[in-house]
Amino acid sequence: METMDEILEKIKVENPELFSQVEKVVPFHGFLSSGALIGIHMLNIAKRILDVKEGERIYTLSETYNCIPDPFQILEGSTTGNKRLRVHDTGKMAVTVNKQAPSGIASIKGVRIYLDPEKTKNYPKLHAWYMNTKKLRHEEVVPVLLEAGENVYSYEMVDIDVPVKKKKTIKLCQKCNESFIQRNNEVLCDACNDSQTETTI
Repeated sequence: METMDEILEKIKVENPELFSQVEKVVPFHGFLSSGALIGIHMLNIAKRILDVKEGERIYTLSETYNCIPDPFQILEGSTTGNKRLRVHDTGKMAVTVNKQAPSGIASIKGVRIYLDPEKTKNYPKLHAWYMNTKKLRHEEVVPVLLEAGENVYSYEMVDIDVPVKKKKTIKLCQKCNESFIQRNNEVLCDACNDSQTETTI
């Protein structure tokens, strides 16, 4: 079995463009995990399908917190803080990506990409890792992902509703007296409202 350093050196020689992405993601994520590499693959597929140009903003919905969101944060600047990264944890290795919608547009085309178990069957070691039927080290799985490339992913085009930007209303909570963003004329912040509900129950 190759060491991770040997795997990285091989990527550097055989695929310099991928290596330039990997070397940016690794310091942030901590190491080249199988999930981080899957995230890089998904990002590259999305950018190609959506014809994302340099500097164009993308919006990402990840269906897992594990590994996959990190390449979107580091390589494309899609973060929870700028609201261009959301996580809806369905426990699936899948992402939905779209470009920024022009002003006044109600919906936009996006692409949902997932690691396809029907396709990973062609790579037994990867499939065993994916289905969690065998414990495998990243050093064993990453080379298989590199060999498979984009052949283990499937995608579908989806329509994405563009949310209407509402005016931000700031109020003082009547219980804790701290400011909060009011959404539906509520008088208590979420924290105080939740604690009041727990007390009532």
